[in-house]
Amino acid sequence: MPAMKKRVFVAADVDQSFFDRIMIDDRFETRHLRCHDEQSLIGNLADAEVLVTRYANQVTSKVLDSSTSLRLLAQGTSGLDNIDLARAAERNIIVLGLPGENANAVAELVIGFMIMLTRTVPAYNEMVRAGRWSRDDCATRRELRSFRLGIIGLGRVGSRVAAIAKNFGMSIVACDPYITPEQATERDALLLSSLEELLGQSDIVTCHVPLTKETDDMLAGRQLDLLPAGAIVINTCRGPVVNATEALRRLESGHLQGLAMDVYDQEPPKERTWPADPRLITTPHIAGCSRESKASIGKMLYEKICDHYGFVPKN
Repeated sequence: MPAMKKRVFVAADVDQSFFDRIMIDDRFETRHLRCHDEQSLIGNLADAEVLVTRYANQVTSKVLDSSTSLRLLAQGTSGLDNIDLARAAERNIIVLGLPGENANAVAELVIGFMIMLTRTVPAYNEMVRAGRWSRDDCATRRELRSFRLGIIGLGRVGSRVAAIAKNFGMSIVACDPYITPEQATERDALLLSSLEELLGQSDIVTCHVPLTKETDDMLAGRQLDLLPAGAIVINTCRGPVVNATEALRRLESGHLQGLAMDVYDQEPPKERTWPADPRLITTPHIAGCSRESKASIGKMLYEKICDHYGFVPKN
């Protein structure tokens, strides 16, 4: 008697590389429908044994409790803070994530933000588009090798940022309670003992931590004031890690020279007015999104699901 197929429900947009593999794998029966809210997810989960999600899906306890057949939750991102992990554990639902699969994509955009803000590219772009032409102050802009970079979180993404920044000749310090000084050295950074010490010594700060009780509001008013005047803050991990209101106030006051945000407390950020300031860069949570990273995530997602069941991937 043939083995029963594993029923898979894909509730988010996943790269075609995932569907190219799982749809021809006769060990799985796969349905796909993009679910925008909790009720839609509950209504379509039905008898699925495997749920595939992305960060936009809010997998609450209500969602988890709506299915008696769910055994595996596979998410195509590294962060899992959209999932009620405690309830999943209580229900014996295994949760799989993909830490680091988009690390290079994130790191490249972080470096791009640094160059744009240190060389004031957005301001020059606005000037030329407005029909003005002035090069009088361009020699006052500095190259990245003149800046000290502070990396909060020296995991897969933070380490990749450090590796690229090193090639620009940057001085790199890091803060991460989960690594040793020796590991930091191997990752091209000097490990400092505290967040406060890092902030006091960094010209540019970039955040690469998961959203937890410890990291929520990690960079708020008091912490931002520890930065040297003219510092730059970049957030591509999770919105609540940096207090956007406080950061914008310090940009307006001139304490910050630049601010780049790819993530927000609420996505999309519907109830916020953004100042028309070329020192501010805002992007719609796209740091980890590239053709290469999406293809890698799709392939790895399929392989992790296979591995969970002890299956050899078909291709």
